[in-house]
Amino acid sequence: MLEAELHDLSDDADYAASQQQGSASLIRNDSRRSSSSEPDGAEVVYLKDNVTIHPTQYTSERISGRLKLIKQGSSLFMTWIPYKGHNSNARLSERDRNLYTIRAVPFTDVRSIRRHTPPLGWQYIIVVLSSGLAFPPLYFYNGGVKEFLATIKQHFFLVRSAEDANVFLVNDFQDRLQRTLSSLELPRAVAVANGLSSSVSGSESLSIENQEKTEGVAFDGSASHIQQNGRRKPKVQDPARDLSIQVLEKFSLVTRFARETTSHIFRESHNDSHGANQRRTHNETPHDYPSNDTSKDVEKVPDEIPVASDPLEFEKLTLVWGKPRQAPLGSEEWLAFFDSEGRITNSESLRKRIFYGGVDYRLRKEVWPFLLGYHAYDSTYAERKYLVSVKKSEYEAVKNQWQSISSEQSKRFTKFRERKGLIEKDVVRTDRSLSFYNGDDNPNVNLLRDILLTYSFYNFDLGYCQGMSDLLSPMLFIMRDESESFWCFVALMERLGPNFNRDQNGMHSQLFALCKLVELLDNPLHNYFKQNDCLNYFFCFRWVLIQFKREFEFERTMRLWEVLWTHYLSEHLHLYVCVAVLKKYRRKIMGEQMDFDTLLKFINELSGQIDLDATLRDAEALCICAGENGVACIPPGTPPSLSIEDGVLYPQQDDVL
Repeated sequence: MLEAELHDLSDDADYAASQQQGSASLIRNDSRRSSSSEPDGAEVVYLKDNVTIHPTQYTSERISGRLKLIKQGSSLFMTWIPYKGHNSNARLSERDRNLYTIRAVPFTDVRSIRRHTPPLGWQYIIVVLSSGLAFPPLYFYNGGVKEFLATIKQHFFLVRSAEDANVFLVNDFQDRLQRTLSSLELPRAVAVANGLSSSVSGSESLSIENQEKTEGVAFDGSASHIQQNGRRKPKVQDPARDLSIQVLEKFSLVTRFARETTSHIFRESHNDSHGANQRRTHNETPHDYPSNDTSKDVEKVPDEIPVASDPLEFEKLTLVWGKPRQAPLGSEEWLAFFDSEGRITNSESLRKRIFYGGVDYRLRKEVWPFLLGYHAYDSTYAERKYLVSVKKSEYEAVKNQWQSISSEQSKRFTKFRERKGLIEKDVVRTDRSLSFYNGDDNPNVNLLRDILLTYSFYNFDLGYCQGMSDLLSPMLFIMRDESESFWCFVALMERLGPNFNRDQNGMHSQLFALCKLVELLDNPLHNYFKQNDCLNYFFCFRWVLIQFKREFEFERTMRLWEVLWTHYLSEHLHLYVCVAVLKKYRRKIMGEQMDFDTLLKFINELSGQIDLDATLRDAEALCICAGENGVACIPPGTPPSLSIEDGVLYPQQDDVL
């Protein structure tokens, strides 16, 4: 983002009013500072009590603590320390408090701050780090968000995003060149221009952490948040958020020559290198997989490089806990699950059966609506028939909203034109290798476009983002009905929609959880990623965003999805699938000393080479092995999860006969 696209906060009346409040806050906090034992040279410039994190979806369960901004030298740090023994609910343990503790985070590691000020409810902020991960929301029950932002403004370079008035971009660059380079998110280029690394010195960070211990909070190394590196994530503002897949994929075709050449250029001015990136065109055939040439055996490891052993003895673990895959659910079995009125009598047994075998392709049109929550398991034939009729009329009503827009209206409706243009570009390059979508003027491609445009009006806040066409394509392929495909897609987006949110908090929480799971299940691999600046897990971004759609051929993708939708062992089984694949190739990754760019290229080139059945068996074993510790690694509300308690998206009407 160029400097011209940003505007300073000083022209904002809301912010201007907070400047005085921020100053008043500093005066009120002077007495507190004098009594606290701060390290030499450190000054508390902002302090707010009763700032709260909610570790679960229940408002009654919360962890309150003290939020501080600490100035030491030219560096600014943020800490949030939970009160000891002040949890509002007995079910929240000391481990919960330590897990969410925010240690001294330098603002050089902060990318942005999102402010939420709902008309009803409490204000909260989400702090997004440069790596792309985010801390849980911090709730200000007694106000103080304005003062918090005002204080940061006084000590750091803070600008409001032109794309979203509630997003504040953070960096410490003061001249025009550095601001421009920073807004383009080329951190290594900024470092070269600035002549120094943006990271704070170890001594400053250590002194701040020592100060935290005076709050009376015990810290656990395993409970602290993951260390962040200096890499920037793909932009989260429009329109870059719609290009998130392309941003990741453009790394995948970087040649060794380009990486080494660019690394050499940067190394002359800076000891660290960022590598060169080359955009990968998005209209490649989705199933143009690399060949399985045995001469390119991905398991071959150089003998001279020692690799830390797997602490879980992965192969033995799978043999003990990973059950063999079964044949797909057939017609006779499927009918046996129904009673005389069409209710499914044992939904758990059905989900378990599908988990281990998937569904026969001829039954998917009937089974998928249940797995997605479009149809309730206890609904009758008559209720489902009525629901389909009602939802068809509702779909046509929403579709008519954009179809009725005249050309004159369209000229004055920028958001509609932008979304329509993005959708039309994407649908013509989605799964075109399939005969169902192949050929010019294919009516099914037009249906993809119509459904996505209708969804952008149905969920106008979310709209359309690149990757949604990948998720819709199998729906239309299976359902062969426009309205039914739409409502199944809506049901899926109730789970995966947070993947496409503007602040990408859904992606952040999943990548954070993935990091914690790898740390739990393969600590040597976790340490390797940490040493090689790979803890942001962006190399798994595409896996998570579109649920491995590009990693398997079309039929295998549908088999994987229906297994994930069962939520049989875990609603986050896709994260264990990620861990399983990483552990499968850990010797390759660690043995060849892959850095971030090489690892990203390697991961993308696994497309078409992953054994789905073996991977599902491995993921099952890992999920069982992790147990409650694995559940604790995943923050509450992490996608994919249904926001409706009973898991049914559309409750059935009581007056249906």
